Amino acid sequence: MFEVTDLLDQPIGIFALALVALWLVTAAGAYLSALNTKRNEKIPDDFGTILGSTLTLSALIIGFTFSMSISRYEQRKNCEAVEANSIGTEFSRAELLPHSDKENVKSLLKQYIEQRIAFYTAASASLALIHARTATLQARLWAAVIGSPPGRSPAIDALIISEMNTVLDSEGYAQAAWWNRIPTAAWILMFTIALISQLLVGFGAHSKLTRLLPMVLPLAVSICFFLIADIDSPRAGIIRVSPQNLLSVRDWMNTQPP
Repeated sequence: MFEVTDLLDQPIGIFALALVALWLVTAAGAYLSALNTKRNEKIPDDFGTILGSTLTLSALIIGFTFSMSISRYEQRKNCEAVEANSIGTEFSRAELLPHSDKENVKSLLKQYIEQRIAFYTAASASLALIHARTATLQARLWAAVIGSPPGRSPAIDALIISEMNTVLDSEGYAQAAWWNRIPTAAWILMFTIALISQLLVGFGAHSKLTRLLPMVLPLAVSICFFLIADIDSPRAGIIRVSPQNLLSVRDWMNTQPP
């Protein structure tokens, strides 16, 4: 069943819907203005104040929502950087382990970072498999560092376990950041105010020329909606978080001796 959240993952769909809806509302406002002119009814003196206030409110809501999308994008970027750093640190600390344990942990970390990179680059259809593989590797990594077999120092164990805990936690924080989207209620509020604003803009058009000029504003507003949706959508948008830090750590790990 189609839901509103499905549309929010389609920035192009948001743009098209907003453009058509705002154009129609503007045309409706212009039509009402023409009827008002035929009836020789005067526009209220405070119409300009109401129009200006509504447009200002619409601009503020759009700016606030854009700020929300940027903050969530930055959060996803920061989580990717933290995750890459923690994996790299744990890979280095694995050198403190006995040879057999060191090889096992390093091998698992190399497999793990591949799955984390895939999380950032794969399509939504592949996520279930990636999550399953990630969970399996997390269980194996944790099992590889807990306990204190003969030949392993308790102090080193504590150091290794502490950083492994950070590795596993950072994956959860990254997933939470990808789930942290602009609330649907905020989208509905922004869209509603934009429609009201465009209705008033269309109604304020009194000549053929001024009835054409307001049709430009829906295009500008729709582009703003597209940009907000694009930044807020982790996978469907053009602007995405690239796992550049994870890729850099993976390349470094592959150059290290076994």
